[in-house]
Amino acid sequence: MAESGTRPDEPERFPRQGSVSSKHDLWENTSVETCTILSWLGYGQEIIQARRDAYREYSKLLTARFCGKATYIMTGSKGEGLSSYLESDRDQMIVNNRVFCLEDDVKSIAFPGEITVLRSLSRRSYHGHCRLLLERLGATIHRHVHGAFCDDGYGLELLSSDLYVNNWSNEDLTEGEVQHERAGPSIPSTMHGHMHSDYVHALHYYCPNILSKWAARPRHWPPPEVVQRVVSLGAFLTPVGFKGSEYQHVEWRVCFNAGEIELISNLNDTQTKLYVLLKMIKNDVLHPRKKEVSSYTLKNIVLWMAENNSQASFHKKSILQWLHEALDALRVALITLELPYYMIPERNLMATSGLDEEQQRTWISTITDMLNEGPKMILRLPKIRQCIVAHPEPLRWYSGRRIELELLWLMRMNRDLICTDENGEVDFTDAIWQALIRRENEVITDVCVRMRMEGSRVINTQAILERILM
Repeated sequence: MAESGTRPDEPERFPRQGSVSSKHDLWENTSVETCTILSWLGYGQEIIQARRDAYREYSKLLTARFCGKATYIMTGSKGEGLSSYLESDRDQMIVNNRVFCLEDDVKSIAFPGEITVLRSLSRRSYHGHCRLLLERLGATIHRHVHGAFCDDGYGLELLSSDLYVNNWSNEDLTEGEVQHERAGPSIPSTMHGHMHSDYVHALHYYCPNILSKWAARPRHWPPPEVVQRVVSLGAFLTPVGFKGSEYQHVEWRVCFNAGEIELISNLNDTQTKLYVLLKMIKNDVLHPRKKEVSSYTLKNIVLWMAENNSQASFHKKSILQWLHEALDALRVALITLELPYYMIPERNLMATSGLDEEQQRTWISTITDMLNEGPKMILRLPKIRQCIVAHPEPLRWYSGRRIELELLWLMRMNRDLICTDENGEVDFTDAIWQALIRRENEVITDVCVRMRMEGSRVINTQAILERILM
């Protein structure tokens, strides 16, 4: 993989099939059991697809409410279908449809006059970042865009990423919402004490050169039709500069959120569960304090491995062998502080990790220990360990109730939007909405009754509900 800059004396970051350990019975049997447990935990293909469909519909409904002014995209683990309803934050991107940013040598004549056109300047910025120069003001321009322009010192106007985020941060909050300190390009907030969201206000970026270079790479995966869909979904610019850059306050980062959701959706079952296992290791074993290693880091490792290897080699009997290879790739990234971004390999994802030497040594040691443990490394994960020691019958019963409850909540999430008028009032008399509520109450009552029969003293129904959906 020439793009990554791997030196001849370094281990290959994303191993090809020939380097996979020989398939021993212990590895295969533990792999099959691990895949079964992950399905019980809510990471089976059906529930993952149901989540993707629900959040895609949710995004369409919200986009329709913007009346063409913006496009709403549910990104991150929710958009990928890999987290349950309350398991993690909702990463939400709102893209301004009245502004288009163009790559250095793309002509703007094709865009109608009401569109504001910005030109990207990437020559003095780190790979995957750029500054935005005003080329043409549109007939209508959002006040937060207009208020984010600043002089470049030579009489030209740049769109400041810092000012853009700050402008959106000053919006009025809805009832029950608490806003938190800015985190990179996002504005985090919490609704009613438990619904955590990260809002990113982004811009469309037309960059055929970047996407055609990615599409032209030789690969095992994804297939050509998926490559073309990813290209057609385009790119976005998010308001955050390269850490340490002298232009950081006016730089924007190139991202491919919609395309990456498409890529994750086209991983096979084993590759998807491999990604889930890596995220569990990050959260339950590594415990990063400041996203020195993030889910995004791990996603890129999985995407590179999928591209470099035959799809047939990823199956339920091999998931732990691939987990071994992925952890080794992460260990190499921590040693070398190099990990190429899957979409733009020249961008090193470890360049701004902020990893200190003590943390680096600890994680390298921990991962090395896990690699030496073989299949037993899976026992480090609390959720997996609890399922192994649990009796299978109540585990399967609970899993079924949990999945049904989540499906009901996903359906009601979208029904809430459909039944909400222009004043934000929900029609609680809607027959479908009421039927969903009735079934939700029946399911949670079943769970509470069984818990009491088995000796539980927890009687707070709301607390049990929230715990089930986490």
